Amino acid sequence: LKGINGGWLNAHATFYGANQSPATLGGACGYDNTFHAGFGVNTAAVSGALFRGGEACGACYQLMCNYRADPKWCLRRAVITVTATNFCPPNNNGGWCDPPRQHFDMSMPAFFRVARQGNEGIVPVLYRRVSCTRRGGVRFTLRGQSNFNLVMISNVGGSGDIKAAWVRDSRARSWVPLHRNWGANWQSSFDLRNQKLSFKLTLVDGKTLEFFNVVPSTWRFGQTFSSRSQFS
Repeated sequence: LKGINGGWLNAHATFYGANQSPATLGGACGYDNTFHAGFGVNTAAVSGALFRGGEACGACYQLMCNYRADPKWCLRRAVITVTATNFCPPNNNGGWCDPPRQHFDMSMPAFFRVARQGNEGIVPVLYRRVSCTRRGGVRFTLRGQSNFNLVMISNVGGSGDIKAAWVRDSRARSWVPLHRNWGANWQSSFDLRNQKLSFKLTLVDGKTLEFFNVVPSTWRFGQTFSSRSQFS
């Protein structure tokens, strides 16, 4: 995966409004609540250049404020790892999220781990992709109604960002591809009710894991199931 623990790249960072609760930071990725999704408060909305149409959801970035470029507002040697959980649309924050800019609109607690509090509001940062360290297994939240199924996948370790996903119910012999509906939500057009469900995920870095019978046949829409497996 290009950039995992590789060289540092230049970007800028701002922060979300102070009134943002964790419940709202999942935004365009569709994580209901970033705590429930396993990402905590260290999250960021990323510009389109980084968001990749939703593929970046769940990816981890290590950031540090570029002290050389802005000694007034940057904290020296402070480093933080954030998870991409939202999209920062163009013209948001004064155009900083316009293509082709690399930009992080961070949660307020994360921003002030690397920048000083003051009236600045925007700082130059250096960033690189890093592996995500998650507690517990990958989580699958079942959404939808009747035969329309959406599966929201969260708490993914490794590179954190999902390239492809498949489902298999207890009747099926083979894996059926899921399609990204939006963000971390993957769609199936099959009726999966009253079936045990298994999933297979391939991350952007190419690693694949299978999660057998992670969802019991008694599942209901709205429930989340945590697997025992995790990407390292």
